Amino acid sequence: MKRRTLIQAAVVATASGSLWAQAPAAWPDKPIKMVLSQPAGSGPDNVVRLLGDRLAKGLGQAIVIDNKPGGQNIIGAQAAARSPADGYTFYFATTAALVTNSYLFKTMPYNPQKDFAPVAFIAKSPFAVLVKAESPIASMQDLIARSKAAPGTLSLANEGPRTFGGIIARLINARTKMEANLVSYASVGVSVQDVMGGHADAVVADVASTGQLVRQGRLRMLAVTAGKRIAGWEQIPALSELLPGFDMVGWFAVVAPVGTPQPVLAKMNREINVLLAERDVKDRILTVGPIAEGGGSPEQLAAFLQEEHQRWAQATKEIGLLPE
Repeated sequence: MKRRTLIQAAVVATASGSLWAQAPAAWPDKPIKMVLSQPAGSGPDNVVRLLGDRLAKGLGQAIVIDNKPGGQNIIGAQAAARSPADGYTFYFATTAALVTNSYLFKTMPYNPQKDFAPVAFIAKSPFAVLVKAESPIASMQDLIARSKAAPGTLSLANEGPRTFGGIIARLINARTKMEANLVSYASVGVSVQDVMGGHADAVVADVASTGQLVRQGRLRMLAVTAGKRIAGWEQIPALSELLPGFDMVGWFAVVAPVGTPQPVLAKMNREINVLLAERDVKDRILTVGPIAEGGGSPEQLAAFLQEEHQRWAQATKEIGLLPE
């Protein structure tokens, strides 16, 4: 009995020692890199720099933001996936990097579902359907009715058929059967300008880039694409009120290269959750556009990512969008 107890203790000690050998109690003892797929000065960059400043104080080490934009998030995602899994590289990921790219590209230099370990959810970035402020179109019901009255004439601007906004636009068109003319633009900025200039009737764009124009009285928001009304815009209906189950939003999450020691993931998760519980942090993120709802656990993020894959697999199949 005594011999068995000693053996069990030795096994436990060996396993524990192996685990902590991968993640010294002193972690972190040098600066941590946070890879980002967007350029400096962008909305996501503003959010990650806010979090980075606060995380640096909690962890006692600098958070270095490494901007690697381009390739529909592929450049940044690939760089993060190929980084050493030593606890000193994390990835501030988008919906495109972790989910939607899987349904747009036949091959990619990284595997969204196998190359990353979930750490914490950060915030949602909903989209909206908008018209210029002077438009006679006052609601989604009005938009749909006008489009059905003259199929193919009402124009719904978006960033293109293989972009987040473009996919949402096609999905709205399909589920409402409104037969709008989907007009692609090179960027959300150009599409919004055309709507305000009266060259397009409506646009599908992210709330982060259009919210200020709504507040200035230059755009009118008809509906948000989230599953429920969103913080700061409670007066705007959610599309799900018209189309039950509709819930298509962008989001940000922190992940790490697969193989990163579990104690490191757990500690980073705790630090992020502490920050996202602070009203000041949530409010400052909201001024940029995204809505922070709390980081949750790595397991919750893993389950959410699975749900998102199912959602987007169904959505792309519904509109006939095939990977290229």
